[in-house]
Amino acid sequence: QVQLVESGGGLVQAGGSLRLSCAASGIIFSFNTMGWYRQAPGKERELVAVITSGSMTNYADSVKGRFTISKDNAKNTVSLQMNSLEPEDTAVYYCYAARGRIYWGQGTQVTVSS
Repeated sequence: QVQLVESGGGLVQAGGSLRLSCAASGIIFSFNTMGWYRQAPGKERELVAVITSGSMTNYADSVKGRFTISKDNAKNTVSLQMNSLEPEDTAVYYCYAARGRIYWGQGTQVTVSS
């Protein structure tokens, strides 16, 4: 059974940094894409960043230049380095991985205080 486990969320002041990590277990294959979504209270879940098996990346406009996604294919992990955090980045961040279907992590809370 595939499981995605996130870590690294927390409370940070505006302008600060956090690094989220997501480790996949229970798999024998590599994912086609991995990435992060987030959902703020009262808002729809939105894509934050994605990285393909070929290391192509894509970011939401709101995080370009501030967030960096990276992965370790051998370990099936994906990370999100978040710099210059803003209160608007406050949300639950969900890791996802896709190959034939989409797998989701349980989510980790990121809170940015002003």
